[in-house]
Amino acid sequence: MHIVIIGNGISGTTAARWSRKLSDHKITIISSESKHFYSRTALMYIYMGHMRYEDTKPYEDWFWKKNRIDLIHDHVDSIDFDKQNLKLSHNGSLHYDKLVLALGSKSNLFGWPGQDLDGVGGLYHLQDLEYMESYSTGLKRAVIVGGGLIGIEMAEMFHSRSIPVTMLVREDSYWSNVLPQEESAMINDHINKHHIDLRLGVNLEEIVGDSSGKAKSVIVKETGEEIACGFVGLTAGVSPNVRWLKNTELEIGRGIKVNNHLESNIPNVYAVGDCAELTHPRPGRRGVEAIWYTGRMMGETAAYNICGKPVSYNPGLWFNSAKFFDIEYQVYGEVPTNMPEYMSTLFWKHADNEKSIRINYHTETKAVLGFNLLGVRYRHEVCEKWILDKVHIETVLQHLGLANFDPEFYKEYETELITLYNSQTGSNLTLNTKRGLSKVLAFLSK
Repeated sequence: MHIVIIGNGISGTTAARWSRKLSDHKITIISSESKHFYSRTALMYIYMGHMRYEDTKPYEDWFWKKNRIDLIHDHVDSIDFDKQNLKLSHNGSLHYDKLVLALGSKSNLFGWPGQDLDGVGGLYHLQDLEYMESYSTGLKRAVIVGGGLIGIEMAEMFHSRSIPVTMLVREDSYWSNVLPQEESAMINDHINKHHIDLRLGVNLEEIVGDSSGKAKSVIVKETGEEIACGFVGLTAGVSPNVRWLKNTELEIGRGIKVNNHLESNIPNVYAVGDCAELTHPRPGRRGVEAIWYTGRMMGETAAYNICGKPVSYNPGLWFNSAKFFDIEYQVYGEVPTNMPEYMSTLFWKHADNEKSIRINYHTETKAVLGFNLLGVRYRHEVCEKWILDKVHIETVLQHLGLANFDPEFYKEYETELITLYNSQTGSNLTLNTKRGLSKVLAFLSK
């Protein structure tokens, strides 16, 4: 059997690796982006000089041949699903028995005038990084349109080279569709602290080009202001890279529709990662989740199903992590932007406005529901176990030391959190000071 995977990101690569672990089938990965799998999340560090491209490859180049995984650096022009055949730009055609579509995402474009000018780009592919690099020498100002995680990464990249940055964010506060109000306000302040020109509640009207077809400025819709710039970063989200398959028999919504075994409506065709849309996502989860860890889990799940070991995709408890300049971010479980009636929250913020802890819990049962952390690190496994076991908020507070994952000599804030809870509820909790790796392992083994 020949397993062909289109896309060598985390989901496609994981599908290949697990297919090899589970079988002796012939495996081929096709990618037009890069010859080898690299860590997409490390693109910014290449630009900032922290890493070289070769440092972002988790596996040596010889790994693929040793594990009998063939690599083709080419573009797939079309797919004949009836004949199970791929047409490639430079290498003719290729037959498959099982096909995994790991097509990733593409940067959103909303038909802005000037969006096709030179000096306008996103940040998703290796080619996007190379494009940014080509415009960075002598750049006087960059304008970034969009306020998500990609936008803040691009802002930090330019800032690392002392290139002035203006961010146009349509929301009234940074990432307010994801972060609760207090945390969003903290990130606004942190962005401004780094001398980024953050414009909130505004939209892009037009990108203006010069006589040679290069971007020279942007027009702000609400004010009519023209901001001179030599590069425009379009980071208003991403969407599944599936448009080229819209006119095929493949069932497509936002992404490629798949069941819980990640099978599409066409026999022997699977979809994983950013391009896949679950027809019946688990409660509290979305049909499309463009997250690194879900792509990895989908790749493994698809491999099991392809290799005759049926298993349903289960992403587990929601979590995510990121970094906003100097502030690390972690979220576990339920942390909505607006609290539903059944949910109570305990929110503590440090006086430096760069550290906060939020613990959500059920108002009636007091079972802990979610954690939102800025500038403080908690162990994933501990938080997940507390949430899945529906542990009482007061038990969690008394044993917060088990979760704390900050370095040994960092200041800890569990006592402040308990003091705040006591003042809000009239309780008289005290902190259990027993901690350490042995205590954590004993707790997790229960």
